[in-house]
Amino acid sequence: MSKATRLTRRAVIVGSLAVTGGLAVGIYALNRDWPNPLEEDLPEGAVSFNPWILISEAGITLMAPHTDLGQGIRHLQAALIAEELDVDLDQPEVTVAPGPAAPAYANRALAAEGLPFMSQDQGTVATIARGASARLMGALGLQGTGGSSSTPDSYVKLREAGAMAREMLKAAAAYRENLAMADLRTERGAVILPDGRALPYAELAQTAARELPPREIPLRDPTQWRLLGRPMQRLDILAKSTGTLDYGIDLTQDGMVHATVKLNPRPGGDLLSHDDSAALAVPGVSRVLPVSNGLAVVADSTWTAFNGAEALVCDWGPAPFLPEQADHWAALATALEGPPEKVWRDIGAQPDRPGVSPREYRAPYLAHAPLEPLSALIHVTEARCDIWVSSQFPGLAEQKVAAITGLPREAVHLHNQYSGGSFGHRLEFENIIRAAEIGTALRGTPVKLTYTREEDMAHDFPRQIAMARASGQVADGQVTALDLAIAAPSVTASQMGRIGFASAGADSQTVAGAWSMPYALPALRVAGHAVADLAPVSSWRSVGASTAGFFAESALDELIHEAGADPLAERLRLCDYAPARACLEAVGDMSDWGSPLPEGAGRGVAMVLSFGTPVAEVVEVHQTDAGLRIAKVWVAADVGRVLDPVNFENLVQGGVIWGLGHAVNCEVTYADGIAEPTNYYAHAGLRMPQAPEIFVRGLETGAEVRGIGEPPVPPAAPALANAIFAATGQRLREMPFANFIDFA
Repeated sequence: MSKATRLTRRAVIVGSLAVTGGLAVGIYALNRDWPNPLEEDLPEGAVSFNPWILISEAGITLMAPHTDLGQGIRHLQAALIAEELDVDLDQPEVTVAPGPAAPAYANRALAAEGLPFMSQDQGTVATIARGASARLMGALGLQGTGGSSSTPDSYVKLREAGAMAREMLKAAAAYRENLAMADLRTERGAVILPDGRALPYAELAQTAARELPPREIPLRDPTQWRLLGRPMQRLDILAKSTGTLDYGIDLTQDGMVHATVKLNPRPGGDLLSHDDSAALAVPGVSRVLPVSNGLAVVADSTWTAFNGAEALVCDWGPAPFLPEQADHWAALATALEGPPEKVWRDIGAQPDRPGVSPREYRAPYLAHAPLEPLSALIHVTEARCDIWVSSQFPGLAEQKVAAITGLPREAVHLHNQYSGGSFGHRLEFENIIRAAEIGTALRGTPVKLTYTREEDMAHDFPRQIAMARASGQVADGQVTALDLAIAAPSVTASQMGRIGFASAGADSQTVAGAWSMPYALPALRVAGHAVADLAPVSSWRSVGASTAGFFAESALDELIHEAGADPLAERLRLCDYAPARACLEAVGDMSDWGSPLPEGAGRGVAMVLSFGTPVAEVVEVHQTDAGLRIAKVWVAADVGRVLDPVNFENLVQGGVIWGLGHAVNCEVTYADGIAEPTNYYAHAGLRMPQAPEIFVRGLETGAEVRGIGEPPVPPAAPALANAIFAATGQRLREMPFANFIDFA
C-alpha cells in the first residue's frame, strides 16, 4: 500500500471521528453526488441544470444556500454564478433564493480549520488531508455556514455551476439554429447569435436540459470578469437602508399565536416547580407549556407573552457547572499547572538559562448578542412542518425538528431567512428546539416564538474563557524563544455535544491563531490545556483565535520590547510566510510606521493568521483629558483574491470595530451559575464617537481564495494593547481593558 493511500485513509478516519463520532464513510460514499434538490418539485416548464440554477418562463433563480448573517454571502454566491452564467443581478427576471436545506449544498471547506495542520503548510500530508476532509464533508452532506468558509467553499463550484448551464444553453441554441457553438456568445441571460438576435435562456431551457453536461468547463480568467473583483452594490443594501427587508423576526402568518420562553437562568439547569396562575391571569395569555429547561407562554401578542413570562413563579435547579466566576479562573490556573493536553508546536529547545519571567494573560467569556434576538415562526400539522428561521446548519436543524415533532425528515421544511447578526449565535439550535416543542403542542396553529433580550443573553453559549502563561528568551536585540501555554474549555466538544456529534482528540481552537503563527523563532513551543466543567461555550466570531491570538501577539510584543527591537521590524525579521509578511509590510507603509507622533500618542502592531487569512493591524491611540482615544487603525489582509472590494472593506472595518469594542468593554461573568450581563448596557461595544478611522488594504498574493468575515477580529485586541503600552508604558494582559484604563 502506498504512503499516499495510507494518509488518505487515515485522514478520512480521523476526520470522520472528529465530525461524526465514529461514522465509517466508504469510498463509494466519498465519491457520490447528492441528488439535485430543485428537481424534487419543479414547477411546470421549469428546468434545473444543477442545484444552484432554476430557469422557467417566470425568470432565472440563483440559489445561495450559505446563510446570510449580515456578511453579504447571499449576494456573493449569486455573483459567482452570474459571472459565468452571463446574467446581471439587476435584471428583473433574475432572483436569488436561499434554496432548501439539502446535502447537495454541503460545505466542503468547513472541516479544514479543524485539521491538525497549519494553513501555511502546503506539504503532501497536509494537502492530502485537506482533500480528504473536503470529500468527507461532501459525503456527509453537511450544509453549514461558519468558520469564514463560505467563500472558499463557493468560489469554484458556483462558477462551475454557472458555466455548466451557460454551455448547455449555448449548445441548445446551436442545435436549434444549426450553428457552431464557437459562433455564439452569451449576455444578460440570452444567447447572442452571429446576426445579433438574442435568444432568452427561458426559450432554450427545455432543449438545453436534454444536453449532456460538459465534462470539462473552462472558467473565465479574472481579467474577463464583469462583476467579480469590481465594486458591487449588495442585493440587500437598498432594502436594509430603507427598512424594508424582512428578517426572520419580522415574519407573520394568518392565525398565528405568539410565544416566548422563560428558562432556568442557569444554563442547562432544570425547572423544579412553578406557579403559572399569575401568568394565566394576564389578559391575552392563553397557555403555559413545558419546554426544555423551562416554560413557554402563549399569547395574542409578543408583548403580552413577555408580560406573562415575567409573572411566572419558578423554582430553578442548580447550574451543571461551576457556579462562581472566581472558580472558573481558578480552574484555568490549575489546568496550566498540569501537563498539557497537547503540544501543538515544538521547535528547537527552550534555553536553560533564565529568560523573560512568565507573564499571565486572561480573556473573559463574551456574549454573541446580535441585534436580532432569537426567534422562529413554525407551523406544525399532522403531515408537515414548516419553520421560518435563520440557521447556520439548516439540515441539522431539520433533523432536530423532525425528532421533536415525530414527523419524517422529508416532511420538515426549513425556510432560511436573512439574519440580523449572528457571530456564531445561530450555529446553535435553542430557539429551534423550543419552537418545535411549542409548535408540536399546538399542532395546526402557526406559532411565532420571540426571546426577550434578557433571555437571549442569559442562554447564550458564550465565547470561551481562556488563560495563558508565556515566557521566552531574547539575545543580541532579537527574540530567540517563546513558550506559550493556553488553557480553555473545548469549544468544539461543547458545541458538537449539543449537536449530537462526538469530538475526538485535542481541540485546535484552544491554540488557534497562536500555534500557527508564521514566525521563524529558533525555539517555539505552544501547548493547549483542556479545562472541563466550566460554562457551556460556542463558536464566537474568530473562535479560538480571538483569545489565543491576543495571547501570542501580546507575549511576542513584550519579548520584542525586552530585546530593545522595533515591534514591526522584528516581526518582519521573524516572519517566514510571504502573504503574512506582505501584510506586515503593507500596514507599515499605510501607517507610516516609525514617523513622529504627538506626545502621549502611541502605535501598536499585531498580526494573526486565522482561517488561512493573515491580517496585520496597526492601532494608534492618543491620551486626552477624557481618557485614551483610539484614533486610527490600518489593516492589511491577504485573501488570495478580493471578489467584492466594497464588501471586503466593510467586513474588515466591521471586524476591527467588533474586536476593539469587545476588548475594551465586554465580559460575561457568572454568579450562582447565572450570567450577570443581561442587556447591552452591561455588554457594550464601541460607541460611534469612540470609533476610529479605519484604513483597509486587500492583498492578493496568497495561493488560495480565503474568507474575511472573522480574520480581522483577532489582531485588534493585541494591536490596541500594544499601542496602549507604547503611549502609556502600561501593559494590559487582561480583557476588558476598560477595567484597567479609562477610554474617551
